[in-house]
Amino acid sequence: MIEKLLEGQFQRIQLFHVRLAFSDDMQNVGKFGIKKVWVLFTTILKVWLARVRYGTPVLYYPPSGPNMVPVLRDIVLLCATRWLFRYTVFHFHAGGVSVFRPRLPSLFRPLFDLAYRRHALAIRTSDLNPDDGVALGAKRSVVVPNGIDDMRGKVQERTADNGEPVRILFTGVLIPSKGVRVLLEAFAQVAKEEPPATLELMGKWGDASFQTECERFVQQQGLTGRVEFLGVKSGEDKWKHFAGCDIFCFPSYFEAESFGLVIAEAMQFGKPVVSTRWRGIPSVVDDGKSGFLVPVQDPQAVAQHLLLLIRDPAMRKTMGEEGRRIFASKFTLEAFHRNMEDALASVCEHDRK
Repeated sequence: MIEKLLEGQFQRIQLFHVRLAFSDDMQNVGKFGIKKVWVLFTTILKVWLARVRYGTPVLYYPPSGPNMVPVLRDIVLLCATRWLFRYTVFHFHAGGVSVFRPRLPSLFRPLFDLAYRRHALAIRTSDLNPDDGVALGAKRSVVVPNGIDDMRGKVQERTADNGEPVRILFTGVLIPSKGVRVLLEAFAQVAKEEPPATLELMGKWGDASFQTECERFVQQQGLTGRVEFLGVKSGEDKWKHFAGCDIFCFPSYFEAESFGLVIAEAMQFGKPVVSTRWRGIPSVVDDGKSGFLVPVQDPQAVAQHLLLLIRDPAMRKTMGEEGRRIFASKFTLEAFHRNMEDALASVCEHDRK
């Protein structure tokens, strides 16, 4: 989303970017490494140089989720840079860092306060997420939903004809808290009912042991040939799988989940969704209208709602159309740029009033 923000054309704000390149992928998030220490200190230097060169009064920063190594990194970086800027804006793409303070050693808690507290503006992706900004003493807190490019019409879409298998798609990092094992267990229940359906899981494995566990489960349940692990897809290949599925399923309970951007990516193609009542996800999925929301870690509920959609093509079509309408009205990239410009421009404007 930061990359998409930088692509925007704005009238009231100007952006100067220092890249935060701490982790190459999700597998390295939250893990310590010597290279990361070097990147941290060179990033601090780059922020200092950018502040001197451009003279911007506002530091915009996306705080980490509630994980020890990223929080300690944030503390070092923010304590070393915030003092240079008149205003600090935190954009909480990950939720929950505000409750992490008690888990820190007492020595680090004053530094946590110095790094995170009393900032000018907090931005979160949904009003259902933890209000980290208010908890950390932000002067103001606003909600800006994420937005994406509209890819409809740029790749070929398909839906299952009568008698064809219904394709269910999951997209995300393949780790337990994204609901991967929950989905596999749910699909095993679906398969026992013998409707024609297949399951595709698109994304990178979080670790080899979980990959082995899931692949063994597929074999033991006799699902080989009906479940496919696609790996990482990008560009047109990625969009073809979104456009080619019939149902999108995302039973996440990920610790730092705040929005579920992949849900909007499916909704743009008119796909009904089965997801969870977790964090900001209900602000994207209209339960009973554009899809279904179920409790977290409940394979039976996931299976029941997948079966409803598998057996009812008309429901899939109606819910998909409503999802497309919601996407077009709330989650486009144009709306994201407009809302972000309003939020960031308001930092200085609000202070002058």
